[in-house]
Amino acid sequence: MTNHRKPGHCLRDRFRLVNISAAVVAVATSLMLAACGGGGEGAVEAATAKATDMPEATAKAATTASIFYGMNGHITNGGAYDNTPYATQLSQLQDLGVKIFRNDVYNLASAKVLATVAKQFAAGGVQVYPVMLLGLGFDSEEAAYNAGFVMGQQTAQTYKYTYYEVANELDSAALAGNYDGNIWWQYSNRPFTIARGVIRGMIAGVKSVDSSAKIIVDGTWKHIAFFQMLLDGSQPDGTHGHPTVSWDITAWHWYSDQGDMTNACGGTGCHDILGIISSFGRPVWINEFGVRPEYGANDTIASYLTGNLMMQQYYTQASKYNIQSIQGFELYDSQEGNYGMLQSDGKTKKASYMAVKNFIASHPK
Repeated sequence: MTNHRKPGHCLRDRFRLVNISAAVVAVATSLMLAACGGGGEGAVEAATAKATDMPEATAKAATTASIFYGMNGHITNGGAYDNTPYATQLSQLQDLGVKIFRNDVYNLASAKVLATVAKQFAAGGVQVYPVMLLGLGFDSEEAAYNAGFVMGQQTAQTYKYTYYEVANELDSAALAGNYDGNIWWQYSNRPFTIARGVIRGMIAGVKSVDSSAKIIVDGTWKHIAFFQMLLDGSQPDGTHGHPTVSWDITAWHWYSDQGDMTNACGGTGCHDILGIISSFGRPVWINEFGVRPEYGANDTIASYLTGNLMMQQYYTQASKYNIQSIQGFELYDSQEGNYGMLQSDGKTKKASYMAVKNFIASHPK
């Protein structure tokens, strides 16, 4: 990574530079996941073997009184998520006190697996929702739109989720260099238009099945201009009048090396990122937050995670910034790194597990 302030975990990078066409999206994404240390056909097959009771498409995701506290997972990506029974994963989430669980899907097979998990977890009071993954390896915005449409439609057909997240950190992939991303010219035009096509297609695909679905877009660091251009129909070549994008929830990703989310300082100065994204007029989710494994010992990481620059800040500032949900990264140590609340055996609790559990219990929302 050229900019240490951008998230460097594999969930984003695995789709960033892949050259794929709409006809081979499922195969390419599976191969990329396998190369990244998880996912791929083997992981999906293992997860599918556990997922024997497929839900009907009309089954509705559970809604809970509060979704403020959540967690990330990788149900179809191998490792502890495959080796740990779903019932155990559910009980761990319940014990932590989280009510919403974010997981990636990248083809129809993975979407079907997650749908089964969503049905089981809903019965236990934990709402699952998908983040649909596609990269920018398309020849045109139209081709990207078509591939996004298929993925959105297929995902929505497997289960009637309340929330759908469309792509993952495509803002980072569209940057023209090592920029803060809060100015329009800091993006490359072609990647931006491809990203716009993916996002528009996914939204249209989901809405073709479920018009009531809530759409989430996500970004990271100071990449504000990406979303301003989506909203106003402009693009990095300076032109206007292009398709606009509408969504329901603005989600953001934040890690310890990025500092204070209300005073994020880079090459263009310091900015209140929470203030800017809340000004878009949608509820705000921080649906990835975590501490880099190299930050220090487990106890040090746990203290940062629940401290004044993360959970304590988000809890205290929730009303000011319309923060609706915060979702830790992640349940288990995985190929993404040792970010987990538990080690990669799916059993051993780390200091972060107890710190997060105690924080949630003492800060009801």
